[in-house]
Amino acid sequence: MRSKKQPQREPKEKKPSSKSSHDLLSFVDKLKTEVAAFFETNEGETFRAQEVHDHFGAQDKKLRNLLNDTIHELEEEGKLRRHSGNTYGATAATPDAALVGKVDHVNRNFAFVIIDGRDDDIYVETENLKGAMDTDIVRLEVTRDGGGRDGKRTEGRVVEVLERGRPEVVGVIEIWPKYALVEPDHRKIYDPIHIPIDEIGGANDGEKVIALIEQWPSRTRKPEGRIIEVLGKAGENNAEMHAILAEFGLPIHFPKHVEREAEAIPDKIPQKEIENRRDMREVATFTIDPADAKDFDDALSVQYLENGNVEIGIHIADVSYYVRPDTELEKEAYLRATSVYLVDRTVPMLPEKLSNGLCSLRPNEDRLAFSAVFEMTTKGKLVGEWFGRTVIHSDRRFSYEEAQEVIETGAGDYPEILTLLNNLAKTLRKERFRKGAINFETVEVKFRLDENGKPLGIYQKERKDSNKLIEEFMLLANRRVAEFVYKLSKGKNKNTMVYRVHEAPDPEKLKSFATFVAKLGYKVETDEEKEIARSMNHMLEEVEGKPEQNLVESLAVRTMAKARYTTEDLGHFGLAFRRYSHFTSPIRRYPDVMAHRLLQHYLDGGASPKAEPYDEACKHSSERERMAAEAERASIKYKQVEYMSMMDHSQEFDGIITGVTDFGIFVEITATASEGLIRISDLDGDYYELDKENYRLIGQRTKKIYTFGDSVKVKVKDTNLARRSMDLLLADSPDSHSRSRRNEAAKSSSPRGNQRSIGATKQKKRAGSPVPMPKKKGGGRRRRK
Repeated sequence: MRSKKQPQREPKEKKPSSKSSHDLLSFVDKLKTEVAAFFETNEGETFRAQEVHDHFGAQDKKLRNLLNDTIHELEEEGKLRRHSGNTYGATAATPDAALVGKVDHVNRNFAFVIIDGRDDDIYVETENLKGAMDTDIVRLEVTRDGGGRDGKRTEGRVVEVLERGRPEVVGVIEIWPKYALVEPDHRKIYDPIHIPIDEIGGANDGEKVIALIEQWPSRTRKPEGRIIEVLGKAGENNAEMHAILAEFGLPIHFPKHVEREAEAIPDKIPQKEIENRRDMREVATFTIDPADAKDFDDALSVQYLENGNVEIGIHIADVSYYVRPDTELEKEAYLRATSVYLVDRTVPMLPEKLSNGLCSLRPNEDRLAFSAVFEMTTKGKLVGEWFGRTVIHSDRRFSYEEAQEVIETGAGDYPEILTLLNNLAKTLRKERFRKGAINFETVEVKFRLDENGKPLGIYQKERKDSNKLIEEFMLLANRRVAEFVYKLSKGKNKNTMVYRVHEAPDPEKLKSFATFVAKLGYKVETDEEKEIARSMNHMLEEVEGKPEQNLVESLAVRTMAKARYTTEDLGHFGLAFRRYSHFTSPIRRYPDVMAHRLLQHYLDGGASPKAEPYDEACKHSSERERMAAEAERASIKYKQVEYMSMMDHSQEFDGIITGVTDFGIFVEITATASEGLIRISDLDGDYYELDKENYRLIGQRTKKIYTFGDSVKVKVKDTNLARRSMDLLLADSPDSHSRSRRNEAAKSSSPRGNQRSIGATKQKKRAGSPVPMPKKKGGGRRRRK
């Protein structure tokens, strides 16, 4: 054994005394000090654990185990560094770890760390996470550089956890005599949270709870915490919806001081404020919204001009008049950044007094608005525009269905105006597509619910002319506001503005998508941007009405870059707009409030403010929007699985294969747009292997093939509401009926399923990951572009 420098003191070879816990702790602390001193004395050298045992003369098994624990603890604290071959050495004074990113714990055994500005994510084994959990911000070092080469992933290890991302965890509590465990709902948290029995907060066994982590995990220690809220009995609709909100870090209630501030706002509009605005109360004005909408943040007005043109007003709720900077309402609106739309409820960005009251453009009431007023020819040519604050009076509230009936029949209120607007909208839409806009018509899943939130049916919402009419005029306002602010700029320094940007798709993702759809007989160009849009639209037209429509549209959306907020003037690829903002929904989107404030600032002659605070708010708003969308999808998935759990297990459903992996195939049931897994162990009569290059499973004996996009008939084998997952069986499987019966009996005898979470979709294509599958769309509120 190589010679080693000796620290000043070393422990005697003897077992720790068991006279008292104090003596034991003293011995452990002393041993830890001596081990650290040994490594510091031999800085620059590395040692295996056995060499440390030999140095301290540890022949006793308990002492060797204690030395191992001490080494791991020093590693957790950053005082030791583990090297290849399971050797350890003292950490250098300045660690070689300049990379900072967010943990995406995709699997129990490993995670990826996502770093802004880096094309590839860094693979980290769970044992090298240093106790980091999903969404934590960490500093890490690269242990194996893949160099960006195909099949060569970059690997690393976490050096330090900089910021914890998920202190509150939602799950079901299991209460034992001396402690409790919270099994997390979130699929990327793999260990239960240990709860002392006196910290369960009055929860009962089997209830949904929110646990606050107070002792974070390490390599050798599980997380510990206490219960801060009991949501209710697992499986009850209200408890489950609250659990989904909490799972994604979204608020359930407004703080009382925010509610009080909202309630203190006067209901009556001051006459002085009306006098300072353009009065448009005498112009024919109406809203068109979903039948169940409560907040009306946009209205349209139309009046004919003497020159034969028409003046169209797009009136948006003037939220910025009521929500002022540095108020509690402002702070809460910024924190939330968006309203959240679950299947059975809306969680608004603003308290009800504003969202459904003062700001909402309700019929037969005077309301303050921020308006974009356009003069257009009857052929759709824009010849003039005006932006500013107004006071309006909505004469009529249409639902989409009511407006559509007027358009189709010519009978009812404002038939001439609605027909004119519909024709103009079609002209605007045609011009967008001519310039390269992509026609995404993703399926929107809706539910019929009873009074307790139980799903009675699932249907896919159809978008008709009335929906598209509103969409086109909102797009017009958003685009022209962005252009107006830009053109007010003087010189090279452009005015700060909040833009909604959508960049061109990543070439590799686009090629991957083109390869996917080619297997289904469709073609997509991958070179010229204009050709991409043209071929994408042609492909979307071809797939309309086909069983694979939802699958292909979902894949197409995933292929595109994610739209986001920024102060950078980058344009909107999907809409084919040179620049674009969000101006039309300030009741439910904080970026729209910022756009209103900036526009008014420039109308008042103000100079451009610094971009940095707005850019930070844009990043925050984009992140909150992403979380809200994930919560929305989770609520849809929950209700889909709940609905399918009520189906007769002998019932057959048409489906389409949406993904293949080495553990099974994912199938989307066409009628309900719900997705489940057929496990490879349930594919009877053969041994199947994954042909990854061709997205298919092949039977080794029968040569039976299951491939991406195939139509199949399936039955429900099992559902797991806790994990929002569903197992399926092929309907023609000879054993499917008996399996379904056995599973039904097993499920009735056990209140909790034992199915593990199935990560059917991933946000990014990873090196060495299964064939990617489409993320589910639908259920989203209109106009999220």
